[in-house]
Order: sequence, then C-alpha cells, then structure tokens
Amino acid sequence: MTAMSIPKDERELSTQHSALSTSNTPHSSLSTADSALSSSNPQDSAANTERTRGLAYWDTPRTFTLWQRIQIAVLPRIAVLIINAIGRTLRWEREGTEHLEQVYKEGKRAILVCWHCCTFTSTYYWRRRGIVVMSSQNFESECLARVLRRLGYGLARGSSSRGGLKALAEMAQWLRNGKDAGFTVDGPRGPRYQVKPGPILLAKRTGDAVLCFHVSLQRKIQLNTWDHTQIPIPFSKAYILEAPPIYLARDINEDELNGKIAEMQRTLDDLRERAEGYWK
Repeated sequence: MTAMSIPKDERELSTQHSALSTSNTPHSSLSTADSALSSSNPQDSAANTERTRGLAYWDTPRTFTLWQRIQIAVLPRIAVLIINAIGRTLRWEREGTEHLEQVYKEGKRAILVCWHCCTFTSTYYWRRRGIVVMSSQNFESECLARVLRRLGYGLARGSSSRGGLKALAEMAQWLRNGKDAGFTVDGPRGPRYQVKPGPILLAKRTGDAVLCFHVSLQRKIQLNTWDHTQIPIPFSKAYILEAPPIYLARDINEDELNGKIAEMQRTLDDLRERAEGYWK
C-alpha cells in the first residue's frame, strides 16, 4: 500500500482529538475535541499541537532487541498460516449484510466497529479489502501489524494511549480516498466492552457511517485474557451480525455527540447478546 500525505490542515485540526483515548471521556474534553475539528485559527492550532504533541504525533520509531526482531520476523508468518488454515474451515452464517451494501449505495464508506474479543474471526472475515485499522508501535502491536498487512489491511500508526490523534487524521484521509476503516473499540487494553469515542468522532469528521457488528462462534476456545479473545475450533460455524449504520451530522451539538457514543455502546451490547445467544 502506498504512503499517503496528510494535508497540513488535517494534521492541525486533528490534534485536539484527545477524547478518543479514553473510555470515560469527560464532556468538557469531548467538547474540546469536537470544536477543534472546525477550528480555523492557525495560532490556536499551533498551540494545541504543541500541548498534545506526545499523544498526537508519534514521530520516533520504537526500537526492539535482537530477540524481538527475530520474533517479529517469524511469528506473524506463523500467525497468518494459522488464521488462514482455521478460517478456511469455518462455515459462515450472516445477518444484516444489506446494511453495508446500503452504505456503499449512498456513496459513503464504512467505519467498522466490533469488540476486541472478535479480533481473530473478524480479521479473517474482512481480509483482502484494504480496510485501514489503527496499530500501535510496541512489540505486540508490531507483530499484529505484520499479520494485518499480510492479510490485506492498511495501517494507521497509533493507539488510544499514544499517537492516536495522528492515526485518526490518517484514517480520515483514507476514508476520503475510498477505503473503509476498522476499530476494535474497547482496545487495545480495555476496559472490556466499554466503547471509546474514536469511531464517532471520525464519522462526524468525514460524514461516513459507523457500522457495528459482532461475530459469534458455535465452538470456540475462550482465552483467559482481558478481552476474552475467542479462537474458533476448526470447522465450527460462525455467525456475523451487522447493525444498521449510525450517521452523524457535522453540526451536531455536544449532547447529541454524546448520545451517538451511547448509541454505539447500546448497539454493540445488543449485537453481542443476540449473536452469542444465537447458538443456544
């Protein structure tokens, strides 16, 4: 995937997106982030950029030990083999796929959103579509980034704790260039099943649709991790349930913006309950 330049105004206007980095964002912080999207004062933008540079711009690449570099070179190849090998055996059942088709018919792109526990199956399901996802630069995330690249994803470097503002600006540019975006919205470290507002802020900035989904498995191994990652047992049935899109007007006020974040939370909670109960 070729590198893309981010316009100067996009970089400046994105630097106050600090609200995306927390799951319990105070209303004042969310208001500040939202108002910065439409700010056109270069002096204010420059000052804001300086204050948030550590979070917004992750300019210094991480360095890894020799052993880590060896693992980064080897582990992603193994992981891709496992994901593809298991993924090819899954028998998929789908509901709500017409919602994504409608988004495309309306000339919009999709901001795909799910819980972190669905990472394994959703990574396989949405592969080879050029979907752009946010990826950090620590050791674990670097391994994951190489897996995602091999499966046909694009990367916007950053996380909810560092570099996320720059990554959101990058994702907005990719959406404008006809690519979808993807979020595991309670990642990268939780709390489990609590949304962060990044997808909603991105949707307001671009006018594109937030499309929530959940993948459940008839037979699976659930790991003892913070997100309860689900690994499918080969030849299991998998069920993907998609919800109607969430749209935002560019001129919505703070209360409406918080309402949309709450709507995303409710939608994902409902999808998880319905999809996980599908096999009962």
